[in-house]
Amino acid sequence: MNEQALRAEIVAVAQAIDRAGFCPSKSGNVSARFEGGLLITPSGLPYAQTKPEDLIHLSLDGAVLSGARKPSSEWPFHVEIYKARPDAQAIVHTHSPRATALSCTRRGIPAFHYMIALCGGADVRCADYATFGTPELATNAVQALEGRKAVLLANHGVIALGGSLAGAHQIVAEVENLSGQYLDILAAGLEPVILDTEEMARVSAKFAGYGKVG
Repeated sequence: MNEQALRAEIVAVAQAIDRAGFCPSKSGNVSARFEGGLLITPSGLPYAQTKPEDLIHLSLDGAVLSGARKPSSEWPFHVEIYKARPDAQAIVHTHSPRATALSCTRRGIPAFHYMIALCGGADVRCADYATFGTPELATNAVQALEGRKAVLLANHGVIALGGSLAGAHQIVAEVENLSGQYLDILAAGLEPVILDTEEMARVSAKFAGYGKVG
């Protein structure tokens, strides 16, 4: 994909998560690998007004290589995830309502439904809390993402990574869906039946065969 097409796709994903209600108060951000670094959405600019030329090109050390605007305040976890995860080609971060509500309980999502496997493992962990935009948050996110493609950030939101922008977008949307289902179960006073690790491994293998995991 050339630079122009990649920039356009990043903006399209950012606008899609905004329309879905995943980015209240201009929260959330989107990035993709590019030329040894990454392209990332800018800080403070409403997604509806964001254009491809507004994106910032960063090195993996966080240096601005091009772009007139400030990068998202969450750029530290984007660069740290890309450094730690060669498989990550794109990252989508949201404050989607149900997943963010669950993150405020500081609990993750267990394998109550087989679609958890879309997120890369047998559960979705909740990373330890740290102030937004800090190196500590980046470290906590990378640790909780080990062997996973999604993580809840305590009292904050969600990060999803993928082999493509479409894949990361799909995963962050599924985390919101699963969070809502899990909260509904808990609100009803019920206890979900958790699928065992062997079943989740079978599901993951099927997803890989179907090309389902982005």
